[in-house]
Amino acid sequence: MAKAIAQYFKRVFEDYQVLVMVNPSDFTGIELILHPDGKVEKTEMEFDEEIFEDLAEDEFQTCSPLEFQLLLAKSK
Repeated sequence: MAKAIAQYFKRVFEDYQVLVMVNPSDFTGIELILHPDGKVEKTEMEFDEEIFEDLAEDEFQTCSPLEFQLLLAKSK
């Protein structure tokens, strides 16, 4: 069975950014919050089946997997 390809989303707020990775096969993922001081906060997430609709409603845009992975590496 083929491995599901994660999908990446981003929203820029006034003084911070939120990036989200969603695994569409089991609705797990990671949320990264980039704070103004450069600190990256990482949270493991479990989403429901409506996550894509929720992200669209909250005005998240698709983003680059590379951008997400670079911030993820910075969070460690």
